[in-house]
Amino acid sequence: MSELKQAKSALISVFSKDGLEPIVRKLDELGITIYSTGGTEKFIKDLGIDVVPVEDVTSYPSILGGRVKTLHPKVFGGILNRQDHEGDAKELEQYEIPQIDIVIVDLYPFEKTVASGAAEQDIIEKIDIGGISLIRAAAKNFKDVTCVSSVDDYAEFLELLNEKSGNTEIADRKKFAAKAFNISSHYDSAIFNYFNADGDINSFKQSELKGKELRYGENPHQKGTFFGDFHAIFDQLHGKELSYNNLLDVDAAVNLMNEFKGEAPTFAILKHNNACGLAQRDSIHQAYADALAGDPVSAFGGILISNVEIDADTAEEIHKLFCEVVIAPSFSAEAEEILKGKKNRILLIQKEVELPKNQVRTCLNGVLVQDKDLKTDAIEDLKLATSNKATDSELSDMIFASKICKHTKSNTIVLAKNKQLCASGTGQTSRVDALTHSIAKAKSFDFNLNGAVMASDAFFPFPDCVEIAGNAGITAVIQPGGSIKDELSINYCNENNIAMVMTGTRHFKH
Repeated sequence: MSELKQAKSALISVFSKDGLEPIVRKLDELGITIYSTGGTEKFIKDLGIDVVPVEDVTSYPSILGGRVKTLHPKVFGGILNRQDHEGDAKELEQYEIPQIDIVIVDLYPFEKTVASGAAEQDIIEKIDIGGISLIRAAAKNFKDVTCVSSVDDYAEFLELLNEKSGNTEIADRKKFAAKAFNISSHYDSAIFNYFNADGDINSFKQSELKGKELRYGENPHQKGTFFGDFHAIFDQLHGKELSYNNLLDVDAAVNLMNEFKGEAPTFAILKHNNACGLAQRDSIHQAYADALAGDPVSAFGGILISNVEIDADTAEEIHKLFCEVVIAPSFSAEAEEILKGKKNRILLIQKEVELPKNQVRTCLNGVLVQDKDLKTDAIEDLKLATSNKATDSELSDMIFASKICKHTKSNTIVLAKNKQLCASGTGQTSRVDALTHSIAKAKSFDFNLNGAVMASDAFFPFPDCVEIAGNAGITAVIQPGGSIKDELSINYCNENNIAMVMTGTRHFKH
């Protein structure tokens, strides 16, 4: 075991006082001198515990409306001095600088202030100067100083005080220093991203403080970790912990169902990030039944999501299916009780929160960052390419199919009829393969494709797809357009009474 170091003094200056009292009482019990400022000083005094105001050390009051309190050589000298350095020890004595062994400081809540929609001046005032400086100084000098930089670390620090009576080993102090630099780097990243909201500075900084180790990654031999605040988006009512693959599927489900937010009851079933069933009906019970009918085989072990509350009747039907996750904005009490009948089934209530507007993924020795595909095709975007006009019903189905297509892995073709997903060809290397696969799948589940619509995520370079679709009974097509050979597909549609509209927007999803 390395040599123990006994703490004799502590500087405490925190924004949040939650959980601080037992630490202060323990420090007092151990005879450790406490220095403090402002509201923290008053908090400690109100506990009936002796505290030395920092102003008594520096001989300067808090100035500039509290902007400058601890930025003084007598404070930073007490933190940054090397206790085994003869010259430093002499200077402390010469300038009457007190030794500081423990620094407990948190930071102004910059991110929370930004998230609250506060005015810019209020946000700027939450950029911490003294606190971040104290944290960096104490963490840098971990050889002699213990730095506690977050309320999340109070319990661990209190346990250390109780176990070792104010003594610490170098490993203890280095661990708290690492935590401190984690806090400070995250804080500075948040500030930079606020100032660089328009992206003028071409620099990538992303920081997540909360990491959760998963059972494994995509496969059992891979390690997996989720960084983020899952519970900011969901309340988990029941079931086991989500896996790496569960999280990917849940993300796909949420983004897909976001297309149908505020619309008639809509239910989707996903497998491997793609919809295998989706329907929109007058009731969620019927929407689920018709979504399941889209592919009852693939639905086994799938991810289920609704855009409205799930009621008892729908829950009874869902309960007959083995599924991993069920997501909804709410569950009736009876539905919740029914669905909890399977021990491992995960039930999630999706909260009303804004989702990120960009996507990040690793690539080669770096990362790729892009805007999310937030463009949803709408009736007003459509340009009629053929002399054959689509009916209102076909137009409605084409928009429905386009929304699904946008969230299906490329190359993809989506077939839909009467607001029901009939089939899709997902992740194919050829668009013809995607189409033939989707037609074969639809027929295997007894869908009548006469009068169905087809959506494509990208243009048709040749008329082969519209010809295959027309032979299958499809009467309307929605696609981006933009091929130099668009006319070939348009001519075929005109000659065969097929309506075609173009959106001008490609929806690749790799």
